[in-house]
Amino acid sequence: MKLIDNQANIQAIRKISSQFKTVSMEVDELLSMVINTAAEIVGTQYASLLLVQDDKTKKLQYYQSSGDHLGELKDIEIPPGVGIAGTVSKTGKMIISDDVQNDSRWYKKANEEGHVQVKSIACLPLIVDKKVIGVIQFRDKASGEGFSDADIEVLGKFARMIPNFFQASKSRRALGQEFDRLKEKYMQRYTIVGESEAIQKCIKMAERLSTSKASVMINGESGTGKELFAHLIHDRGPRQTQPFVSVSCGALPASILERELFGHEKGAFTSADSAKIGLFEAADTGTLFLDEIGEMPMDMQVKLLRVIQEESFIRLGGTETIKVDVRIITATNRDLEEMVREGTFRQDLYYRIHVIGIKLPSLRDRREDIPDLVAYFLRKHSVEGQPTKKINKSLVAHLMGYSWPGNIRELENSIERAIVLADSDELTPEAFPFESQDTPIDVNIGASLKDANDAFRHTFITNTLKSTGGNRTKAAKILNVQRSYLSRLIKELQIA
Repeated sequence: MKLIDNQANIQAIRKISSQFKTVSMEVDELLSMVINTAAEIVGTQYASLLLVQDDKTKKLQYYQSSGDHLGELKDIEIPPGVGIAGTVSKTGKMIISDDVQNDSRWYKKANEEGHVQVKSIACLPLIVDKKVIGVIQFRDKASGEGFSDADIEVLGKFARMIPNFFQASKSRRALGQEFDRLKEKYMQRYTIVGESEAIQKCIKMAERLSTSKASVMINGESGTGKELFAHLIHDRGPRQTQPFVSVSCGALPASILERELFGHEKGAFTSADSAKIGLFEAADTGTLFLDEIGEMPMDMQVKLLRVIQEESFIRLGGTETIKVDVRIITATNRDLEEMVREGTFRQDLYYRIHVIGIKLPSLRDRREDIPDLVAYFLRKHSVEGQPTKKINKSLVAHLMGYSWPGNIRELENSIERAIVLADSDELTPEAFPFESQDTPIDVNIGASLKDANDAFRHTFITNTLKSTGGNRTKAAKILNVQRSYLSRLIKELQIA
């Protein structure tokens, strides 16, 4: 038998406490360590942990057991107030019995079903917020002796420790669920939707660039998702756990943009009551996204070039050189090469920030993605707890016929507005009041109805095929007709 020793007791509890503080260890591992350590210190042959199943039945069920007994015990349920364990659970007071077989409180069914012959037992309650959540049992000291006062003191410490593990586990689960929720919300916010060849090509390029530190320039019309791609590059790379900081270079005057990028010291200008770090410092070890880089004034271009080259800068009004490790991603909807030729954008800066470029397609160049985008934005902007609005059969064709000068941003805003204003549970073309055909239908007054109908079908089918990149299967699905019928119409209407 291992005698109780104060130093050993202290060391064992310290060991368990240190393990308890680590988030990597699961609660079951901790509990197994606790009951085995307690049993070893006191010198008992067996230990087991029973938990209250639920607040209604109050039944106890075996949760942990030392040795190989859990398999025999796990199906045994002990009603509240029955047996020694049930009595402890009901009263919240420990029971020590050195002659279990003659103790009227002993639940003999545990002997019969568990094939366990018990001589002595120490049963202690596990209490959280004055509520019994279970009991812990220690059975049969190896020496054959009964449980001493010193034994009870040690076991009491362990019994008070165990409920903390469940509390911590519950908190960690809650934190984990909250983290997963926030992560899902974040990922939803920066989701790139689309299966078209044009957008998939850009996604693959962004993923390839994510592992590099090379400066990337993302070019595309307003509303095509340039910041989404900047996030994609950041989130898939080794800097994903570091800051992602963005600023619009066209939204701020040159003097304020300088303060935002490089920060300032106290007294650097009239209203500088305290020092402030800039975005370069905030993005250190992470990514700095400079949107609308083509709008940056020439004098700021010089200062930006210097920081990129030297990887250091001085705060406004300061003297100390600050080193930073920042990956630069820029975006623009302007033709910077043309601006370089015109002398409105520095050539040396252009080559620094345009090591690799990604050209994003406009929405009219990837119209086959509109059905997926519509479905995504419907889910995104539907009111929580209310059914998502249905899509009228003619709506997708209506939306695909529009040029979308504002690109995906315009599409999203249109869908959000339609959801709010629509009276029925279905979105129809009437909820999107714009001309849906890019190519005007040229029909002279006096033409026959058949000629007018043929002209309309020719234009409509041509636009639909254009939106699918010539894919007849996708076009037939959008038009809600059989592919064979569409092929016949194409031949009949002489569509090239």
